[in-house]
Amino acid sequence: MNMIDRRQFLQTTALAALGFITTLRAQDSAPLPIKLSLKFNMVKYDADLAKSFAMLKELGYDGVELDSPGGQNKVEALAASKTTGLPIHGVVDSIHWRTRLSDPDEAVREKALQGLLTAMRESKAVGGTSVLLVPAVVDDKTTHDQAWQRSIEQIRKALPLAQELQIHVLIENVWNQFLYDPKGSNNQDASLLCKYIDEIDSPWVGSYFDIGNHQKFGKPGAWIRQLGKRIVKLDCKDWGVKGGFGKIGEGDVDWADVRAALREIKYQGWATAEVAGGGPEVCKEILQQMRKHLLGMA
Repeated sequence: MNMIDRRQFLQTTALAALGFITTLRAQDSAPLPIKLSLKFNMVKYDADLAKSFAMLKELGYDGVELDSPGGQNKVEALAASKTTGLPIHGVVDSIHWRTRLSDPDEAVREKALQGLLTAMRESKAVGGTSVLLVPAVVDDKTTHDQAWQRSIEQIRKALPLAQELQIHVLIENVWNQFLYDPKGSNNQDASLLCKYIDEIDSPWVGSYFDIGNHQKFGKPGAWIRQLGKRIVKLDCKDWGVKGGFGKIGEGDVDWADVRAALREIKYQGWATAEVAGGGPEVCKEILQQMRKHLLGMA
């Protein structure tokens, strides 16, 4: 290679490397490909579901999430969704806290299972793809091992319907004293949640990762990296030592690290706000906060 060829080669290589670095920086700064939603029970606007759906669509939301069993009228909600073009991406199991899959009473566990099955059917009926589930609660009547065994036994009974309907059963990380140590440090990891999901061993069971719920006990970014592809959907909230749960961006969550972690696992899907709701102005503010802190939009 003569001197001129060598100089041209080096210049071309340097330009290519610069272009690659510029592309990576652009990717790191680009908004995440995530659809933004909120729990519909946060909306305080109009009893007419179509009007509330239209308001959310106009604000710029990509979808909503309902409650089941019970909750919003599903026929009216589906009609509102079709009229406005605002999708319903799933439902939250509305009885999982008081009627538990981990309850010592077999009859209660059966009732909880039927509630989950109802939620799965109603999610499918309105065009959803998932049911958010709190699978168990550890308390003075239920040990951690019992919660683990009882809840998995019931969830497995729901798997045939999940496969038939193609509805995901998604485990939310919450303050239920399950899959973490409620008296432990603020640097816990997601190993128990990973093990729990893996033991069920179904493509229809995954994580509905709530970004703010375990800020007190661990680092959301680290949990996201550890859970990886187990994460199917996200809940969006914040938590801080001083103020507890509050507005998105006003707690202790390291949102830059959350965004980096989501990019690392190549997450694309729904993120649903779960904070104090209100009318149009409050819903608008929540959407702006999600865009800024979760998506990284200016």
